[in-house]
Amino acid sequence: MPLDPRLTPARPDLADHRLRGQVAAARFVEGRPARVVAPSAPLRRRPEPLAGLETEAVRGDAVTVYEVRDGFAFVQIVRDGYVGYLPEAALGPADPAPTHRVAALRTFVYPAPDLKRPHTAHLSLGAAVAVDDREGEYWRLAGGGYVFAGHAVPLAQTAPDVAATAERLVGTPYLWGGRTSLGLDCSGLVQLCLESAGLLCLRDADQQEGALGTALPPGLDGLRRGDLVFWKGHVGMMLDASRLIHANGHHMSVAIEPLAGAVARIAEKSFGAVTSIRRL
Repeated sequence: MPLDPRLTPARPDLADHRLRGQVAAARFVEGRPARVVAPSAPLRRRPEPLAGLETEAVRGDAVTVYEVRDGFAFVQIVRDGYVGYLPEAALGPADPAPTHRVAALRTFVYPAPDLKRPHTAHLSLGAAVAVDDREGEYWRLAGGGYVFAGHAVPLAQTAPDVAATAERLVGTPYLWGGRTSLGLDCSGLVQLCLESAGLLCLRDADQQEGALGTALPPGLDGLRRGDLVFWKGHVGMMLDASRLIHANGHHMSVAIEPLAGAVARIAEKSFGAVTSIRRL
């Protein structure tokens, strides 16, 4: 089968050395490890500031860097394998590795353990940080800065109710390629919720449909909380037997609506009929 270009670090002029014999490239290189140090970073298909947003990396994400040129890094995100171009300035050393993840929808980084000090950055749900120690009510971060301790939990602490995480994000604006609590698309919402539960999840709806859970028989009966409903190019999550939550361009936000109504509207106006329903 052909390699998925979204997950294949290869161009005509350069490719990952592990792809030798599988792709044609002028040269093969061994990537170097790095980590996202910006609060978030846009990953684009081309090294251009106005190229479309494919997905986002967030602080703590490990990446493999294959080339840096003209302010952009050609990378593969380790978490989900997505390939593209990140701003060079968003990257830093791979170490120290994160120890905690942000469990609040978003939080602030302060220069001191004091809520009255001006914040230096904000971090979204799912971002990861390396904690040195605790000072009062704050985590002291490796490399500097402080985060309120109640907003970040050890990496091993998860939120197993994926639908509850989705409900927390109701009203988040729709953003094509977005995967932070400031903006989400349909598959970004699913990925963020599953990762908060400690589950690996690919980035796009078609990838998720092919990899997640077990397919249910056709029909809309007998659905349960957490079931995933797929269309060609779209995905939503069931909150119960009849209600769907999804990030969508109709509401331009993460919204809850009756599944039957969403199915009828989507069939008429956008993605066609439901292609599958999968149970995690």
